[in-house]
This record gives sequence, C-alpha cells and structure tokens, in this order.
Amino acid sequence: MKVENASLGDLLDALAAGKTTATQLTKAYLARIAAYDRGGPGLNSVREINPEALAIAARLDGVKPDRRRPLAGLPILLKDNIATGDAQHTTAGSLALADAHARRDATVTARLRKAGAVILGKANLTEFANVLAVGMPSGYSSLGGQVKNAFAPALDENGIPIVQPGGSSAGSGVAVAAGLAAATIGTETSGSLLSPATQSGVVTVKPTVGLISRAGILPISASQDTAGPMTRTVRDSALLLNVLAAVDPLDPATRKQRRPDDYTSDLDKDGLKGARIGVPSDPTDPGNDVYYGPLLPRAKEVMARTIEALQDLGATIVRANIPTSGWIGGAGTEMSVLNRNPFSPTRNQVQRVPIVFVYELKNGLDAYLRKWAKGTKMRTIADIVAFNEANPGKALRFGQDIFLAANATQGDLREPEYRSARRMDLLHAKKLGLDLYMIQHRLDAVLFPANAGASIAAKPGYPSVQVPAGFISGIGQKETPDYPLGATFAGRAWSEATLLRLAYAFEQATQARRMPPGLSG
Repeated sequence: MKVENASLGDLLDALAAGKTTATQLTKAYLARIAAYDRGGPGLNSVREINPEALAIAARLDGVKPDRRRPLAGLPILLKDNIATGDAQHTTAGSLALADAHARRDATVTARLRKAGAVILGKANLTEFANVLAVGMPSGYSSLGGQVKNAFAPALDENGIPIVQPGGSSAGSGVAVAAGLAAATIGTETSGSLLSPATQSGVVTVKPTVGLISRAGILPISASQDTAGPMTRTVRDSALLLNVLAAVDPLDPATRKQRRPDDYTSDLDKDGLKGARIGVPSDPTDPGNDVYYGPLLPRAKEVMARTIEALQDLGATIVRANIPTSGWIGGAGTEMSVLNRNPFSPTRNQVQRVPIVFVYELKNGLDAYLRKWAKGTKMRTIADIVAFNEANPGKALRFGQDIFLAANATQGDLREPEYRSARRMDLLHAKKLGLDLYMIQHRLDAVLFPANAGASIAAKPGYPSVQVPAGFISGIGQKETPDYPLGATFAGRAWSEATLLRLAYAFEQATQARRMPPGLSG
C-alpha cells in the first residue's frame, strides 16, 4: 500500500485486514527514507535507523492490532533524546554523546514496544533540544547535521535553512510530513513540538506536564519537559495518547494525572458547537496585542479564515488580549548570557534566557548521564563542555553559551534566584495569565497562531494541540515556496480531550494539511 500519506487508522485497518504486514510497512518507510531523507532533497530528518527494525517487524507479522497491542506493526520514529535500551544510540545530536547508549528503554519507548510498535529509528533534532547555544538554527546538531524543511528545503550560503524546519523536534516533524514513518514522538520544553508542527504542517499534542512520563528522556527542565506525538491527523495523536498517557513511578509528575479511558471517544465533527474560544488579540490595545499583532499579511489571512471557520462550526469567539503580566513574565525570570554564536546577528551582545531552564538543565542532565547513559565517558555537563571546547571545529559551530551558564550553577536547585524564578513563572503565566484569562472569559480554549503561545502555556505545564491551518511564504525579504502555518488550541491542565475535540472538528471541516511537493511518489 502507499504509506506516505496514510493515517494510523488507515494502516491499522490494512494490518487488521491482512492487506499489509509489519515487514511490508517497515520496508516501505525505509525505502522512503533512502529516497528522500538520504537521497533526493536530502531532508536529513532521520539520524539513525534501528538495525533491529526489520527483525522486530518480522516478529509482528502475524500479530493483528487489538486492545492489548493497539499499535501492532506500526513503524514509529523517536526523537534522539528518548532512550532506547537496544543497539541504537541516544545522543541528543551531540558529538560528545556519539558513542552513548541507554541502559534501558525510556518509559515512552517501553510503552510503544508493549503496544506493538516497531521502533524504526531516531529522528534528528536541534542539539540538546535547543538549549546548547543562543540562536542555533532549528534542526541542527553537531552529530546529525542540518534537518531541512520538506516544503522549502533550500539552504543559504552558510548552510542554514532559509525556511527553518522548526525546533527542537525538527526531524520528528519533517519525517511525519514527508511520510517517512507512521508517526513520530518528539519532546517539548517550550515550543519544541509546536514549532516543528507548524513548519511541517502536521498535528501535535504538547501534553500537560505529567500526562506522559519523562523517565529516560534527556532533560532540559523538569518543570516543563514533556514528550508528545507528531502525526498526520488529530485522531492519530489521540490514538498515541491512549498508549503513552500513564502513571509512572519513575516520574513523580505523573502521580496527579487525569485522563479519559479513550482520547478518541469524544472526537466529533460537531465538536466546536457551543465552545468558547479566546482569541488574544485586541487591535485597540496594540501594546498587548503580542500574539496576532506582529503577524504578516498572509499569516493574518490564514488566522482570519481559521477564526471564521470556528464561528461557522458553532464556536463563540471571544476577542480580548491576555493580561500584560501573563505574557510579559515576572521579575527575575530571565538571566543575561553573552552570545558568542558567530552566525547570530546579535553576536557579542547580551541575550536573555529563562532562568528555570539554565538551573534545571545541569541538575537534570547530570542525573540522566549518571542513571541512564552507558558507553560514554560523559558523566556531567562539565564533561560535555570540556569535550566541546577540545573539539571546537566540529562541536561548537554555534557555540555553547547556555551550557556554559548552566555549568556555572550549583546544580542542586537550591539557589534562591532559581526558586524565585520558578515561583514568578507560575504566578504570571498561570495565575495572572492563562488562568485569569480563561476564567474571566469562561473559555474552553485559547487560539494561538502557530507556536506563538508556547511559552505562556509551557511555564505552568499546560497542554496545547496544533493542527494545520493554511500556508504562508517568504522570510524577510526573501521569496520562498509556500510552507505551512498551524493553529494551536491551548487550555488548562488535563484538558487534552477538550482540545482534541475542538481541533478535530476544525481539521475535519478545513482539511488544510497536504503533502510536501515532490514527495508523493
């Protein structure tokens, strides 16, 4: 069967009917990787193919998808910061971790295997999930190289994408868009699922922190990190949430988890009827119109059509800016870092980065390297910094300024500036931000263009669901081919089922997703 544009539902039906097998699907996706990722446009979205993929598929050829193994036979790619206790490496795209394996599967990996998925390989990513350096291009890693946007793969004179693939789950997004796997799993701290989803025109769920275990995932921020699915349809993402959302004793954040029995049960073409959707845009208050005000004309048109479609489908649109305190952030939530990235327009200038990321990075990464990594001499962030400094030509193309800042912290999360920053993040993004906004206007969700609302939702660990909405073009003064723009529905904790219902109704009415040109054959 033709796999490139097939949904999980299509593939599961074909497997159940005996029209294809796990081996046939795996071979089909491997052929597409060879044709389009390694050859053709050289998308470079897959960093490593699992050498055991075909053997795993062969063992599943006689297994039909059922309640016990709902994903039986489906080839799935994992972002290369998710541990696999097998022959594959787990590297976060870093040369310093080129030889690193994992002692055991991450909980996410283990749940996929138990559900019958074929772990096809590891997707390329922005190195260390884009917390290594200021201004690193999305999809670049010193080990994996540069991921290209499937809709606009051209690079500039420095080998940097003119149209970014979105980061840090760049390879995961591009691989789904290009039909290189049935689905992929990415991760997000603040925008790393939503950004590649909009750039690649795919569906993603950035879950509530604690819905999906983070055990065995190379971390940035324990306060904000999560894994999430990247798929071709909303229903596909709901199917994967059914498998991935589970309490895990290895991740304390999952203890408070709330989820329905089946995320697909509430999907309804009429799911927007009666919903109240907040559009944080009031042109009469331009200082606070930070999410829609800066949009360029084609993006404004896409979002205007999106809002019109939501109204036509029975939603009530509430237009009001989010309170200033919510989006501007609290005092002492950012720190100054000197940007030494030679390709950055702000080189040798001070840049602001989130304090919570910098302090939690050292604590979490050192713990991962201690407990999960094997086959590598890297045991601390200090070891990685030293390796990079000893191999600057290969490892430090864009610098490591954020790692330097993180390495300078104590690493025990006892510093008062860290504790204050975390409290202020929650006060402003949560209590005085999305909570106040949604309660005041009695909203079911907030609509953001692309990944514009990533930060305000990520700080309190709130969920977002993004679905393709249309196409835009151009970067600055440069003309480009058309590339996608997504619409994001964000809500409060554990509201994934509601957000999926709203996104599904919009998706079914608009059918805005399409394959990248030249990749359908």
